[in-house]
Amino acid sequence: MRVAVAGCLHESNTFVGSWTDRRCFVEGYLGWGEALIPVWGPAHHEVGGFLAALAQEGVDTIPIGMAWATPGGPVTDAFFDEVCDRFCTELRRCRPDGILLALHGAMVTPRFHSADTELLSRVRSAVGDDIPVAVTLDFHANVTAEMADLADIIVAYQTYPHVDQWQCGYKAAQLLISALRQKRRPVTVVAKPPLFIPILAQETQQPPMSELLEQARQLEQRPGVLAVSLVAGFPYADVPAMGASVVVVAQGDQRPAAAEAAEELAASLWSRRHQLQVPAYTIPEAVQRGCTAPSTPVLLIDLGDNIGGGTAGDGTRLLEELLRQKVQGFLAVLWAPEAVAMARQRGVGASLTVTVGGTDPRQGSPLTLHGIVRALHDGRWIEPDPRHGGRRFHDQGPTAVLELDDDNLLVLNSLRTPPFSLGQLTSLGLEPARRRMIIVKAAIAYKAAYTSIAGTILPVDTPGPTAAQPHLWPEHFPYARISRPLFPLDAEALW
Repeated sequence: MRVAVAGCLHESNTFVGSWTDRRCFVEGYLGWGEALIPVWGPAHHEVGGFLAALAQEGVDTIPIGMAWATPGGPVTDAFFDEVCDRFCTELRRCRPDGILLALHGAMVTPRFHSADTELLSRVRSAVGDDIPVAVTLDFHANVTAEMADLADIIVAYQTYPHVDQWQCGYKAAQLLISALRQKRRPVTVVAKPPLFIPILAQETQQPPMSELLEQARQLEQRPGVLAVSLVAGFPYADVPAMGASVVVVAQGDQRPAAAEAAEELAASLWSRRHQLQVPAYTIPEAVQRGCTAPSTPVLLIDLGDNIGGGTAGDGTRLLEELLRQKVQGFLAVLWAPEAVAMARQRGVGASLTVTVGGTDPRQGSPLTLHGIVRALHDGRWIEPDPRHGGRRFHDQGPTAVLELDDDNLLVLNSLRTPPFSLGQLTSLGLEPARRRMIIVKAAIAYKAAYTSIAGTILPVDTPGPTAAQPHLWPEHFPYARISRPLFPLDAEALW
């Protein structure tokens, strides 16, 4: 038995005003054939789960390729076509017995509102209808009904922060192997209530999401049901399929049972829609509360500049407020490649004046700051533990640590890097637990790493292309392609 393994993952924010091209994937990961195994095999990622299950079951693995980039604007059509053509060429050549495909589910290109669906369609055209295909999706996938028609098996992560990616891949691989050995093709169905879930309400360890996911696990105990995935969706994409979904995989002769389970969980989600609203603090209020918080470090969660949702990572609104209120002992990380180049040119110990920020005016104006270059680093580190994103090998590019007045630290990096690992800071010789306040450009994903040091957590309702509640920021989210009515954008939505 021979199974092909491939992956193309990108979370595309259609509101950031930029493109994700081939260079972005090279900076993230782009590899073909056997080259993907040493990178993704030991990772806490679905591809690591694929490879482990295949090895355990004695199935021959055919590594095709892997493409991954930091979330950002839509993927260029040119690169998307390149990946699809390479995948399909290799699949036609090797003719596997089955295919394991890691997708995100929220990839967009100028031509395709659901590039994941298009990729699946091209793969299916390349191999025909006889070869079973198992797909893994991110918890933030915007699932289409066509995905279920094209794939035999779809399994999504069930945690946010995503710490079950390996288990998700392992499960998908086991279901595929079982289907191949039993010569029984599973069936997948999708239910989509007309709602999206604001990002702060998507945390899976808090109700109502925790309760809904417990219901999903109970539904998996029903006869014939193989997997139930509650998928929160990605609200920062103006595409027809934007919103939450329920995906159920069942034995091929159990489609009615799959449909019943999907509709039942979707109805439960819909009944809790008014509970899916989590408030955040204004910028001045958050900093003021942080100054009086008895437990430190205080994490100021910069929701509008959530790098894991596609932003540039150089928003200055919170940083400007910290300086205005004369906070001492804070730490902030900014994407600032030009400033890093200046710091590297001057060297450690040099006095330096840099201008940072300003990529997106919604997230603040450029700031000119003066400090001392405290450290320089290549920006690479290894994360040994399961963290959101599942990656083991990290690279934030050449990095500089700038020491400002009042014991304040500014980490400047060259590659946009979400705060998914404390190694981003500790690899620089920093001790984040000793800081008074830390700006964290994220929403929920950071918690898998930062909760261990957090004293106080304050989500901050900053503006930008990842603002926490898009329905309250219509000027930032001019939706034109989503299916309407859609709750909470449309309070009168019915289902």
